[in-house]
Amino acid sequence: MPLALLALAIGAFGIGTTEFVIMGVLPEVAGDFGVSIPTAGLLVTGYALGVVIGAPIMTALGTKVARKRMLMALMGLFVLGNLLSAVAPVFGLMLAGRLVASLAHGAFFGIGAVVAAELVAPEKKAGAIAMMFSGLTIANVVGVPLGTLIGQSAGWRVTFAGVAALGLVGLLGIARLVPDMPKPEGVRLRHEMAAFRNAQVLLAMAMTVLGFGGVFAAITYIAPMMTNVAGFADGSVTWLLVLFGLGMVGGNLVGGRFADRALMPMLYVSLGGLAVVLAVFTVTAHHKVLAAATIALIGALGFATVPPLQKRVLDQAHGAPTLASAVNIGAFNLGNALSAWLGGLVISAGLGYTAPNGVGAALAGGALVLAFLSAALERRAPAAGTVPAGAHPTDRRTAVHS
Repeated sequence: MPLALLALAIGAFGIGTTEFVIMGVLPEVAGDFGVSIPTAGLLVTGYALGVVIGAPIMTALGTKVARKRMLMALMGLFVLGNLLSAVAPVFGLMLAGRLVASLAHGAFFGIGAVVAAELVAPEKKAGAIAMMFSGLTIANVVGVPLGTLIGQSAGWRVTFAGVAALGLVGLLGIARLVPDMPKPEGVRLRHEMAAFRNAQVLLAMAMTVLGFGGVFAAITYIAPMMTNVAGFADGSVTWLLVLFGLGMVGGNLVGGRFADRALMPMLYVSLGGLAVVLAVFTVTAHHKVLAAATIALIGALGFATVPPLQKRVLDQAHGAPTLASAVNIGAFNLGNALSAWLGGLVISAGLGYTAPNGVGAALAGGALVLAFLSAALERRAPAAGTVPAGAHPTDRRTAVHS
Protein backbone atom coordinates (compact mmCIF):
# COMPACT_ATOMS: atom_id res chain seq x y z
CA MET A 1 0.00 0.00 0.00
CA PRO A 2 1.36 3.48 -0.88
CA LEU A 3 2.69 5.67 1.93
CA ALA A 4 0.23 8.37 0.89
CA LEU A 5 -2.52 6.26 2.45
CA LEU A 6 -0.87 6.88 5.82
CA ALA A 7 -1.34 10.62 5.37
CA LEU A 8 -5.02 10.12 4.57
CA ALA A 9 -5.36 7.89 7.63
CA ILE A 10 -3.80 10.62 9.81
CA GLY A 11 -6.41 13.10 8.62
CA ALA A 12 -9.12 10.52 9.19
CA PHE A 13 -7.77 9.97 12.71
CA GLY A 14 -8.30 13.62 13.61
CA ILE A 15 -11.76 13.75 12.06
CA GLY A 16 -12.77 10.48 13.72
CA THR A 17 -11.66 11.77 17.09
CA THR A 18 -13.76 14.93 16.94
CA GLU A 19 -16.78 13.07 15.59
CA PHE A 20 -16.91 10.46 18.35
CA VAL A 21 -15.24 12.10 21.37
CA ILE A 22 -18.29 14.27 22.06
CA MET A 23 -20.14 11.12 23.15
CA GLY A 24 -17.63 10.42 25.89
CA VAL A 25 -17.79 13.95 27.32
CA LEU A 26 -21.49 14.60 26.69
CA PRO A 27 -22.43 14.71 30.41
CA GLU A 28 -19.57 17.15 31.14
CA VAL A 29 -20.54 19.45 28.29
CA ALA A 30 -24.20 19.34 29.31
CA GLY A 31 -23.34 20.17 32.91
CA ASP A 32 -20.99 23.01 31.98
CA PHE A 33 -23.57 24.72 29.77
CA GLY A 34 -26.53 23.84 32.00
CA VAL A 35 -28.48 21.91 29.35
CA SER A 36 -30.11 18.47 29.36
CA ILE A 37 -28.50 15.34 27.90
CA PRO A 38 -30.91 15.26 24.92
CA THR A 39 -30.14 18.94 24.25
CA ALA A 40 -26.41 18.25 24.43
CA GLY A 41 -27.08 15.43 21.95
CA LEU A 42 -27.70 18.20 19.38
CA LEU A 43 -23.91 18.50 19.21
CA VAL A 44 -23.98 15.05 17.61
CA THR A 45 -27.00 15.76 15.44
CA GLY A 46 -25.72 19.18 14.40
CA TYR A 47 -22.31 17.81 13.42
CA ALA A 48 -23.91 15.03 11.41
CA LEU A 49 -26.24 17.43 9.58
CA GLY A 50 -23.26 19.66 8.84
CA VAL A 51 -21.56 16.72 7.17
CA VAL A 52 -24.67 16.05 5.09
CA ILE A 53 -24.84 19.68 3.94
CA GLY A 54 -21.11 20.22 3.61
CA ALA A 55 -20.29 17.06 1.66
CA PRO A 56 -21.88 18.06 -1.68
CA ILE A 57 -21.09 21.77 -1.33
CA MET A 58 -17.41 21.36 -0.50
CA THR A 59 -16.99 18.61 -3.09
CA ALA A 60 -18.60 20.79 -5.75
CA LEU A 61 -16.15 23.56 -4.90
CA GLY A 62 -13.39 20.98 -5.06
CA THR A 63 -14.10 20.10 -8.68
CA LYS A 64 -12.13 23.21 -9.62
CA VAL A 65 -9.20 22.50 -7.28
CA ALA A 66 -6.43 19.88 -7.35
CA ARG A 67 -7.35 17.08 -4.95
CA LYS A 68 -4.29 17.44 -2.71
CA ARG A 69 -4.87 21.18 -2.29
CA MET A 70 -8.54 20.57 -1.53
CA LEU A 71 -7.71 17.99 1.13
CA MET A 72 -5.34 20.47 2.79
CA ALA A 73 -7.98 23.22 2.72
CA LEU A 74 -10.52 20.89 4.30
CA MET A 75 -8.16 20.06 7.15
CA GLY A 76 -7.63 23.79 7.73
CA LEU A 77 -11.40 24.26 8.06
CA PHE A 78 -11.50 21.31 10.46
CA VAL A 79 -8.86 22.93 12.69
CA LEU A 80 -10.77 26.23 12.76
CA GLY A 81 -14.03 24.57 13.81
CA ASN A 82 -12.44 22.65 16.67
CA LEU A 83 -10.68 25.74 17.99
CA LEU A 84 -14.03 27.54 18.00
CA SER A 85 -15.58 24.66 19.98
CA ALA A 86 -12.72 24.74 22.48
CA VAL A 87 -13.19 28.42 23.38
CA ALA A 88 -17.00 28.65 23.04
CA PRO A 89 -18.48 30.59 26.00
CA VAL A 90 -22.07 29.48 25.29
CA PHE A 91 -23.70 26.31 23.97
CA GLY A 92 -24.82 27.93 20.72
CA LEU A 93 -21.28 28.94 19.81
CA MET A 94 -19.98 25.46 20.53
CA LEU A 95 -22.67 24.08 18.24
CA ALA A 96 -21.50 26.54 15.58
CA GLY A 97 -17.93 25.30 15.99
CA ARG A 98 -19.10 21.74 15.53
CA LEU A 99 -20.89 22.78 12.34
CA VAL A 100 -17.78 24.48 10.95
CA ALA A 101 -15.63 21.41 11.62
CA SER A 102 -18.27 19.13 10.12
CA LEU A 103 -18.18 20.93 6.77
CA ALA A 104 -14.79 19.33 6.10
CA HIS A 105 -15.80 15.81 7.05
CA GLY A 106 -17.77 14.49 4.10
CA ALA A 107 -15.64 16.01 1.37
CA PHE A 108 -12.42 14.83 3.05
CA PHE A 109 -13.54 11.22 3.21
CA GLY A 110 -15.24 11.39 -0.17
CA ILE A 111 -12.26 12.84 -2.02
CA GLY A 112 -9.86 10.81 0.10
CA ALA A 113 -11.63 7.56 -0.80
CA VAL A 114 -11.32 8.37 -4.51
CA VAL A 115 -7.64 9.22 -4.12
CA ALA A 116 -7.02 6.04 -2.09
CA ALA A 117 -8.72 3.90 -4.73
CA GLU A 118 -6.70 5.50 -7.52
CA LEU A 119 -3.40 4.80 -5.76
CA VAL A 120 -3.76 1.00 -5.99
CA ALA A 121 -4.68 -1.75 -8.44
CA PRO A 122 -8.43 -2.29 -9.11
CA GLU A 123 -8.57 -5.53 -7.10
CA LYS A 124 -7.21 -3.69 -4.02
CA LYS A 125 -9.53 -0.69 -4.01
CA ALA A 126 -11.70 -1.72 -1.05
CA GLY A 127 -8.58 -2.54 0.94
CA ALA A 128 -7.12 0.90 0.20
CA ILE A 129 -10.37 2.58 1.24
CA ALA A 130 -10.37 0.48 4.42
CA MET A 131 -6.79 1.57 5.17
CA MET A 132 -7.78 5.23 4.91
CA PHE A 133 -10.80 4.60 7.13
CA SER A 134 -8.52 2.78 9.59
CA GLY A 135 -7.58 6.25 10.84
CA LEU A 136 -11.22 6.76 11.77
CA THR A 137 -11.42 3.41 13.54
CA ILE A 138 -8.06 3.76 15.33
CA ALA A 139 -9.27 7.15 16.56
CA ASN A 140 -11.86 5.23 18.53
CA VAL A 141 -9.19 3.08 20.15
CA VAL A 142 -6.72 5.87 20.95
CA GLY A 143 -8.04 9.36 20.18
CA VAL A 144 -11.57 9.10 21.56
CA PRO A 145 -10.74 7.30 24.85
CA LEU A 146 -7.78 9.62 25.45
CA GLY A 147 -9.94 12.64 24.62
CA THR A 148 -12.64 11.37 26.97
CA LEU A 149 -10.11 10.83 29.76
CA ILE A 150 -8.69 14.34 29.25
CA GLY A 151 -12.19 15.80 29.11
CA GLN A 152 -13.20 14.17 32.38
CA SER A 153 -10.00 15.18 34.19
CA ALA A 154 -8.73 18.44 32.63
CA GLY A 155 -11.95 19.61 30.97
CA TRP A 156 -13.61 19.07 27.61
CA ARG A 157 -12.18 22.33 26.26
CA VAL A 158 -8.69 20.85 26.47
CA THR A 159 -9.99 17.87 24.52
CA PHE A 160 -11.15 19.99 21.59
CA ALA A 161 -7.95 22.05 21.61
CA GLY A 162 -6.07 18.76 21.31
CA VAL A 163 -8.27 17.69 18.42
CA ALA A 164 -7.40 20.94 16.63
CA ALA A 165 -3.72 20.05 17.08
CA LEU A 166 -4.42 16.63 15.54
CA GLY A 167 -5.91 18.43 12.56
CA LEU A 168 -2.68 20.37 12.08
CA VAL A 169 -0.70 17.12 12.09
CA GLY A 170 -3.06 15.73 9.47
CA LEU A 171 -2.67 18.81 7.30
CA LEU A 172 1.13 18.56 7.42
CA GLY A 173 0.98 14.84 6.65
CA ILE A 174 -1.11 15.44 3.54
CA ALA A 175 1.20 18.24 2.40
CA ARG A 176 4.24 16.00 2.72
CA LEU A 177 3.05 12.53 1.71
CA VAL A 178 0.12 12.78 -0.71
CA PRO A 179 1.31 13.16 -4.32
CA ASP A 180 0.07 15.98 -6.50
CA MET A 181 -3.03 14.62 -8.22
CA PRO A 182 -4.66 17.23 -10.46
CA LYS A 183 -8.38 17.02 -10.89
CA PRO A 184 -9.43 14.89 -13.88
CA GLU A 185 -9.73 16.92 -17.05
CA GLY A 186 -13.22 17.53 -18.34
CA VAL A 187 -14.99 16.73 -15.05
CA ARG A 188 -17.94 19.06 -14.45
CA LEU A 189 -20.50 19.22 -11.67
CA ARG A 190 -23.26 18.20 -14.11
CA HIS A 191 -21.20 15.15 -15.03
CA GLU A 192 -20.83 14.23 -11.35
CA MET A 193 -24.56 14.74 -10.73
CA ALA A 194 -25.36 12.15 -13.39
CA ALA A 195 -24.40 9.39 -10.96
CA PHE A 196 -27.54 10.10 -8.93
CA ARG A 197 -29.73 8.92 -11.80
CA ASN A 198 -28.56 5.41 -11.03
CA ALA A 199 -31.08 3.70 -8.76
CA GLN A 200 -28.36 1.46 -7.33
CA VAL A 201 -26.35 4.49 -6.16
CA LEU A 202 -29.42 5.81 -4.34
CA LEU A 203 -30.16 2.43 -2.79
CA ALA A 204 -26.57 2.13 -1.55
CA MET A 205 -26.85 5.55 0.06
CA ALA A 206 -30.16 4.63 1.70
CA MET A 207 -28.49 1.50 3.11
CA THR A 208 -25.75 3.75 4.46
CA VAL A 209 -28.24 6.07 6.18
CA LEU A 210 -30.13 3.27 7.91
CA GLY A 211 -27.28 0.86 8.57
CA PHE A 212 -24.81 3.20 10.23
CA GLY A 213 -27.66 5.11 11.80
CA GLY A 214 -28.33 1.96 13.79
CA VAL A 215 -24.86 2.21 15.32
CA PHE A 216 -25.24 5.84 16.35
CA ALA A 217 -28.66 5.32 17.90
CA ALA A 218 -26.95 3.32 20.63
CA ILE A 219 -23.52 4.91 20.79
CA THR A 220 -24.65 8.56 21.00
CA TYR A 221 -26.04 7.93 24.48
CA ILE A 222 -23.47 5.34 25.56
CA ALA A 223 -22.16 7.42 28.51
CA PRO A 224 -25.49 7.94 30.32
CA MET A 225 -26.63 4.43 29.35
CA MET A 226 -23.59 2.73 30.85
CA THR A 227 -23.43 4.87 33.99
CA ASN A 228 -27.15 4.94 34.78
CA VAL A 229 -28.22 1.50 33.55
CA ALA A 230 -25.21 -0.83 33.63
CA GLY A 231 -23.77 0.80 36.73
CA PHE A 232 -20.32 1.70 35.41
CA ALA A 233 -18.36 4.53 37.00
CA ASP A 234 -17.86 7.67 34.91
CA GLY A 235 -14.20 6.80 34.35
CA SER A 236 -15.14 3.43 32.86
CA VAL A 237 -16.71 5.08 29.82
CA THR A 238 -13.19 5.63 28.46
CA TRP A 239 -12.45 1.91 28.40
CA LEU A 240 -15.85 1.07 26.98
CA LEU A 241 -15.07 3.41 24.10
CA VAL A 242 -11.77 1.56 23.64
CA LEU A 243 -13.74 -1.67 23.24
CA PHE A 244 -16.01 0.02 20.73
CA GLY A 245 -12.98 1.30 18.85
CA LEU A 246 -11.29 -2.11 18.81
CA GLY A 247 -14.46 -3.57 17.37
CA MET A 248 -14.48 -0.87 14.71
CA VAL A 249 -10.86 -1.60 13.73
CA GLY A 250 -11.57 -5.30 13.36
CA GLY A 251 -14.83 -4.79 11.51
CA ASN A 252 -13.27 -2.27 9.13
CA LEU A 253 -10.44 -4.64 8.21
CA VAL A 254 -12.76 -7.60 7.72
CA GLY A 255 -15.21 -5.49 5.71
CA GLY A 256 -12.43 -4.22 3.47
CA ARG A 257 -11.02 -7.71 2.91
CA PHE A 258 -14.28 -9.40 2.02
CA ALA A 259 -15.81 -6.49 0.10
CA ASP A 260 -13.25 -7.15 -2.64
CA ARG A 261 -14.40 -10.80 -2.76
CA ALA A 262 -18.12 -10.94 -1.99
CA LEU A 263 -19.54 -7.47 -1.45
CA MET A 264 -23.27 -8.12 -1.11
CA PRO A 265 -22.92 -11.24 1.11
CA MET A 266 -20.69 -9.15 3.37
CA LEU A 267 -23.47 -6.58 3.66
CA TYR A 268 -26.10 -9.23 4.42
CA VAL A 269 -24.04 -10.66 7.27
CA SER A 270 -22.95 -7.35 8.79
CA LEU A 271 -26.34 -5.61 8.59
CA GLY A 272 -28.26 -8.65 9.80
CA GLY A 273 -25.85 -9.21 12.68
CA LEU A 274 -25.97 -5.53 13.61
CA ALA A 275 -29.78 -5.54 13.82
CA VAL A 276 -29.74 -8.58 16.11
CA VAL A 277 -26.98 -7.27 18.38
CA LEU A 278 -28.64 -3.88 18.80
CA ALA A 279 -31.91 -5.54 19.74
CA VAL A 280 -30.10 -7.71 22.28
CA PHE A 281 -28.36 -4.63 23.71
CA THR A 282 -31.62 -3.52 25.31
CA VAL A 283 -31.14 -6.51 27.63
CA THR A 284 -27.36 -6.79 27.91
CA ALA A 285 -27.08 -3.07 28.78
CA HIS A 286 -28.16 -4.03 32.29
CA HIS A 287 -25.12 -6.27 32.87
CA LYS A 288 -21.57 -4.92 32.91
CA VAL A 289 -19.75 -7.81 31.20
CA LEU A 290 -22.46 -8.43 28.62
CA ALA A 291 -22.77 -4.71 27.91
CA ALA A 292 -19.03 -4.40 27.27
CA ALA A 293 -19.04 -7.37 24.90
CA THR A 294 -22.07 -6.01 23.05
CA ILE A 295 -20.45 -2.61 22.58
CA ALA A 296 -17.44 -4.25 20.90
CA LEU A 297 -19.77 -6.23 18.60
CA ILE A 298 -21.68 -3.10 17.63
CA GLY A 299 -18.41 -1.45 16.63
CA ALA A 300 -17.29 -4.49 14.63
CA LEU A 301 -20.54 -5.10 12.77
CA GLY A 302 -21.21 -1.41 12.20
CA PHE A 303 -17.85 -0.71 10.60
CA ALA A 304 -17.83 -3.94 8.64
CA THR A 305 -20.44 -2.21 6.48
CA VAL A 306 -18.32 0.88 5.70
CA PRO A 307 -15.83 -0.40 3.04
CA PRO A 308 -18.45 -2.41 1.11
CA LEU A 309 -20.98 0.43 1.11
CA GLN A 310 -18.38 2.98 0.02
CA LYS A 311 -17.02 0.64 -2.65
CA ARG A 312 -20.52 -0.10 -3.94
CA VAL A 313 -21.16 3.60 -4.44
CA LEU A 314 -17.82 4.01 -6.23
CA ASP A 315 -18.57 1.01 -8.45
CA GLN A 316 -22.09 2.09 -9.32
CA ALA A 317 -21.03 5.72 -9.92
CA HIS A 318 -18.25 4.63 -12.26
CA GLY A 319 -16.92 7.52 -14.29
CA ALA A 320 -17.99 10.27 -11.86
CA PRO A 321 -17.31 8.93 -8.38
CA THR A 322 -16.09 11.98 -6.44
CA LEU A 323 -19.40 13.67 -5.60
CA ALA A 324 -21.18 10.35 -5.06
CA SER A 325 -18.41 9.23 -2.71
CA ALA A 326 -18.62 12.43 -0.68
CA VAL A 327 -22.42 12.39 -0.57
CA ASN A 328 -22.29 8.82 0.71
CA ILE A 329 -20.13 10.03 3.59
CA GLY A 330 -22.88 12.57 4.15
CA ALA A 331 -25.33 9.67 4.11
CA PHE A 332 -23.44 8.03 6.98
CA ASN A 333 -23.86 11.21 8.94
CA LEU A 334 -27.48 11.71 7.93
CA GLY A 335 -28.03 8.35 9.57
CA ASN A 336 -26.09 9.58 12.61
CA ALA A 337 -28.23 12.72 12.86
CA LEU A 338 -31.48 10.82 12.37
CA SER A 339 -30.65 8.18 14.94
CA ALA A 340 -29.27 10.65 17.52
CA TRP A 341 -32.47 12.68 17.20
CA LEU A 342 -34.70 9.61 17.42
CA GLY A 343 -32.70 8.33 20.38
CA GLY A 344 -33.19 11.65 22.16
CA LEU A 345 -36.92 11.51 21.44
CA VAL A 346 -37.41 8.08 23.01
CA ILE A 347 -35.36 9.10 26.03
CA SER A 348 -37.33 12.34 26.43
CA ALA A 349 -40.53 10.29 26.14
CA GLY A 350 -39.54 8.47 29.33
CA LEU A 351 -38.68 5.11 27.71
CA GLY A 352 -35.27 4.98 29.35
CA TYR A 353 -31.66 5.12 28.24
CA THR A 354 -31.84 1.67 26.58
CA ALA A 355 -34.68 2.68 24.25
CA PRO A 356 -32.32 4.02 21.53
CA ASN A 357 -31.04 0.46 21.06
CA GLY A 358 -34.44 -0.59 19.77
CA VAL A 359 -34.42 2.35 17.38
CA GLY A 360 -31.01 1.24 16.13
CA ALA A 361 -32.16 -2.34 15.59
CA ALA A 362 -35.09 -1.14 13.48
CA LEU A 363 -32.85 1.09 11.36
CA ALA A 364 -30.30 -1.68 10.72
CA GLY A 365 -33.11 -4.08 9.84
CA GLY A 366 -34.39 -1.58 7.29
CA ALA A 367 -30.93 -1.38 5.73
CA LEU A 368 -30.85 -5.17 5.40
CA VAL A 369 -34.18 -5.12 3.56
CA LEU A 370 -32.78 -2.52 1.15
CA ALA A 371 -29.69 -4.67 0.55
CA PHE A 372 -31.85 -7.59 -0.54
CA LEU A 373 -33.94 -5.25 -2.70
CA SER A 374 -30.81 -3.84 -4.35
CA ALA A 375 -29.50 -7.31 -5.17
CA ALA A 376 -32.87 -8.39 -6.55
CA LEU A 377 -33.06 -5.35 -8.82
CA GLU A 378 -29.52 -5.96 -9.99
CA ARG A 379 -30.32 -9.53 -10.92
CA ARG A 380 -33.36 -8.38 -12.90
CA ALA A 381 -31.53 -5.50 -14.59
CA PRO A 382 -27.77 -6.05 -14.33
CA ALA A 383 -27.05 -3.14 -16.64
CA ALA A 384 -28.46 -0.69 -14.11
CA GLY A 385 -25.24 -0.57 -12.14
CA THR A 386 -22.79 -0.70 -14.99
CA VAL A 387 -23.67 2.29 -17.14
CA PRO A 388 -21.00 4.96 -16.63
CA ALA A 389 -22.18 7.98 -14.70
CA GLY A 390 -21.36 10.24 -17.61
CA ALA A 391 -23.44 8.29 -20.10
CA HIS A 392 -26.22 9.92 -22.05
CA PRO A 393 -29.30 10.44 -19.82
CA THR A 394 -31.50 8.40 -22.16
CA ASP A 395 -29.16 5.44 -21.90
CA ARG A 396 -29.13 5.72 -18.13
CA ARG A 397 -32.89 5.85 -17.79
CA THR A 398 -33.18 2.80 -19.97
CA ALA A 399 -30.62 0.94 -17.91
CA VAL A 400 -32.18 1.82 -14.57
CA HIS A 401 -35.77 1.07 -15.47
CA SER A 402 -35.44 -1.87 -17.85
